[in-house]
Amino acid sequence: MIKNKNISTGFIMVAVLIATFMTSVETTIITTALPTIVSHLNGLSFQSWVFATYLLTTALSTPIYGKLSDRWGRKPVFMIGLLIFSIVSLLCGLANNIIFLILFRGLQGIGAGAIMPITFTIIADLFDYERRSTMLALNNTAWGISALLGPLLGGYIVETLSWHWVFFINVPLGLLVFLIVFFKYNEKSHRVEKHKIDYKGILFLSSFLLILLITFQNLGNFKINLFLITCLIVLIVILGILFYKTEKNASDPIIPLELFRNRVFSIQISTALLLSAIQIGFQTYFPMWLQAIYKSSASLAGLAVTPSPIFWLLSSFFVGTLVKKWPPKKISLPLILLMSVFYFPLTIISSSFPQLIFYIISAITGITLGIIITMNTLVSQRVVTDSNLGTASAMLTLGRTLGQTIATGILGLTFNLTLNSGIQSHGKINSSMINNCIGGIQLTTDIKNYESIIRQTVLSGMHNVFIVIMLIFAIALIINIMDKNNSIIN
Repeated sequence: MIKNKNISTGFIMVAVLIATFMTSVETTIITTALPTIVSHLNGLSFQSWVFATYLLTTALSTPIYGKLSDRWGRKPVFMIGLLIFSIVSLLCGLANNIIFLILFRGLQGIGAGAIMPITFTIIADLFDYERRSTMLALNNTAWGISALLGPLLGGYIVETLSWHWVFFINVPLGLLVFLIVFFKYNEKSHRVEKHKIDYKGILFLSSFLLILLITFQNLGNFKINLFLITCLIVLIVILGILFYKTEKNASDPIIPLELFRNRVFSIQISTALLLSAIQIGFQTYFPMWLQAIYKSSASLAGLAVTPSPIFWLLSSFFVGTLVKKWPPKKISLPLILLMSVFYFPLTIISSSFPQLIFYIISAITGITLGIIITMNTLVSQRVVTDSNLGTASAMLTLGRTLGQTIATGILGLTFNLTLNSGIQSHGKINSSMINNCIGGIQLTTDIKNYESIIRQTVLSGMHNVFIVIMLIFAIALIINIMDKNNSIIN
């Protein structure tokens, strides 16, 4: 009997790993396929929405699925999300124009919103606290593989098959996961609660997240409509207040606010959000820095972020040992401080600084995030009741998505304001020249004399971006210093 249970558990873990790979690779595999896709569908002006729509709907649906998994059970909600993701992946591959592709990508994100957080919840249901950290680390392996192989796999599929297969490949994988979960996952019975579904909470939360994500996505644009941004921020505040009041009075709120009264839980979510903001900054600006300042090729510049997922998945296997010896803040604080020390030179270094620093920082980033974010997941699940386990997992996933989205806007705004200031100061350079420089395109002979000015302007932008990142480090350190818990979470 025990042997059969172990076999079933092994099958389920395989399904979880495949599901994690499927959903995470969707954000990386398309990077190399996108130029071909937009060329075939004549959709160059809409290309950013192919990314943004998927991430947006994933973020919107994540907390809803987390709550439903606590009410209805992991298995039915996971399978619904899996069916949506797989069927819509087929539709994405069949799309014959860019508008349909963007629409289907949005629906695909709705499916992914169920899969990603519930994989963490299934692991929590299957394994006790002692073994859970190892399984979460194993799940990180699937994410690490997708981060490393996604761009290469996308290029290979486009060259040997067609761009359609970037999406078609999810269909057999999704079917395999569906069958394994259907036949092998015997979940503990969930008693369906009779509470009325919190429709108002869902409406206000979805509206709040939608406006928030769109606002910060557009902050990084060169031309910003200040009046529109101000109106959106006012709307965000109003929706946030309405959501808070609704959840306070709801009999079964979509996000139980009492979860955030637990300081340990709140600190884990906040830390994951802030470190995810730093992560997207390094992933975005390291390759750009190497291309613009060191004149590296796109492929070589991309290698600068490669050490991060490798060291992430390796370091995450040590979390189980660490949490048995120290309370969360005594793990987080020294690692965040170490990471910030390595990031500090990026605020001042010149263009002659050795490129090796970027690879070292990438490795340190992977080690730090691999330990801390895996610990955030483990601890946030541990300090809530079993009835809120799905919601807690969804909150961590949502926090990471929000951190990356908000940081994309703020860092983009910082970078672009610096570039605009440089253009106005010198008068002889323009945004087109800067775009050529950032893209690794050689400047034409007649403006060759301005190349040093352009690179210095870009370098100043990079310095300012990482000054903002240093401020994020400071906030993360302060939040963890404020953690009054000195006990080991076990």
